[in-house]
Amino acid sequence: MGSAHPHSEETSGHRAVPMAETTSRRGAALGPGDVEHRIIVPAHLPAVTVLGPGDEVLRAVEAGFPAVRIHARGDQITLQGPPSEVGLVTRLLDELLEVASAGAPLTADVVTRSVRMLTAATGARPAEVLTHNILSSRGRTIRPKTVGQKRYVDAIDQHTITFGIGPAGTGKTYLAMAKAVQALQAKQVNRILLTRPAVEAGERLGFLPGTLTEKIDPYLRPLYDALHDMVDPDSIPRLIDAGTVEVAPLAYMRGRTLNDAFIILDEAQNTSSDQMKMFLTRLGFGSRMVVTGDVTQVDLPGGTTSGLRVVEEILSGVDDVAFCRLTSEDVVRHRLVGDIIDAYAVWDSRRAADGPDDGPRAGRGGRGGPR
Repeated sequence: MGSAHPHSEETSGHRAVPMAETTSRRGAALGPGDVEHRIIVPAHLPAVTVLGPGDEVLRAVEAGFPAVRIHARGDQITLQGPPSEVGLVTRLLDELLEVASAGAPLTADVVTRSVRMLTAATGARPAEVLTHNILSSRGRTIRPKTVGQKRYVDAIDQHTITFGIGPAGTGKTYLAMAKAVQALQAKQVNRILLTRPAVEAGERLGFLPGTLTEKIDPYLRPLYDALHDMVDPDSIPRLIDAGTVEVAPLAYMRGRTLNDAFIILDEAQNTSSDQMKMFLTRLGFGSRMVVTGDVTQVDLPGGTTSGLRVVEEILSGVDDVAFCRLTSEDVVRHRLVGDIIDAYAVWDSRRAADGPDDGPRAGRGGRGGPR
């Protein structure tokens, strides 16, 4: 990568060795055609930061590139192997050192995601994605972890209305919430409004027992949980009492105009087309909207068209509206979640090719994906 990066040469008083210094010297340890490349770790980065606890970062790099022999000693990491593989590992370590220098933690998962970015035809640099700070709160920093998430966050910055569509675990709602809190702290908006349809109650909350809070809490709890991660929990009741943060069912949005607000509609796949239109036309001056949902998990009564499924076709020619599609590659939960989503997608494709039957999809609302 050359000397453009802060870790491209040694800074501890020894001879400076550029990161791009690759040699094809044939030694006893080098096979035919192999090259050797040395990387100097910046003096300000402790070994455990770069290599990970128990060398987990180094082990993850080795697992991803078995043809490359990696040896770490002191502030030097030596690579030996085929030129193309050594070149890719060099790029990877260069990016990881930049990530670590920015204060982001290195883990085996970060290595895996970085390898995907470098080997995909996206042109994205892991350091640009993984060091993009959205919000720092309570000792932790919220950042995108995939290229898709970075594009989603950028779309929210650049558009008045953004749709985040994708499977469970891709951070659609969580990142939207982080952007809302960031906008509030920067005084770009005066309040945050969080809403989702209470479809299981048929939007008729008055028939449920208990106070209003007791009625709506089960449907809005995921939004509260995300908010608790980003704002001092003790301040949340005060923010709600002051109207700075409002959490309400979608049915309560009718007839309102929402100015100077950051508005999030979650679980939007469970809105009808009419409800989606009603929500979008609440937009007032100085406001921003983010709509999130998963079109594979629709809980609407049979025969009701999901507003999220048709809205892109309806708004395809409207300026300042962005549609971001996240995939299993953007899942940031357990590795198995992405595998499960892919397995269900394959299963659904086979069923679509074979035609309908009396299997599980014939159930309530035609659910075709994992909950």
